[in-house]
Amino acid sequence: MTARRTLQWDWYPGTVPENVVADETAYIETTFSFHLYRSRLPRGVEYARGAATYLGTMFDVGPGGRVKLGECALVHGARIICDAEVFIGDYALISWNVVLMDTYRFFSNVQQRRKQLEQIPSRQLRFIDGIVEAKPIRIERNVWIGFEACVLPGVTIGEGSVVGAKSVVAENVPPFTVVGGNPARVIRELSREERKSNA
Repeated sequence: MTARRTLQWDWYPGTVPENVVADETAYIETTFSFHLYRSRLPRGVEYARGAATYLGTMFDVGPGGRVKLGECALVHGARIICDAEVFIGDYALISWNVVLMDTYRFFSNVQQRRKQLEQIPSRQLRFIDGIVEAKPIRIERNVWIGFEACVLPGVTIGEGSVVGAKSVVAENVPPFTVVGGNPARVIRELSREERKSNA
């Protein structure tokens, strides 16, 4: 990163926001990942040692949102919608087109949602932030989330677990399990040998 917080290899002419804290060994492929980033916290996004975000990753983070990436966590083209907190643990692998959302941003009630939609055109920035409750997401260490999966508000995915491609995770996932489907259900527990390789 240069003094202007640009990336010398970047195709997009943006900058890394001042409140994004990245270890010197971390990798940010493009500043376009922060196009929808609005966090006002002192540390809105934190990259630990060796953490990496690749092309297609988008931080749609509201004013009070915080995202933490653990050591050697790899996020390959996910959309992170965050108004509270999204925690991604050490050695987690997040595949392309995954959606991690700690908030729905819109009311489920039709009349309330209609009022929200009517207000958007009158705003200078056409965002909806913090109107509905956000519930933090926690992805523990050594988790692998397959492509196009969606993790919903308030979910914790336990250590060493695997989430199958295109799954919708609406409930907590126990450690060392494989889940899949919509809604995601436990398919099996990892064997002792598989758990040892996760240590």
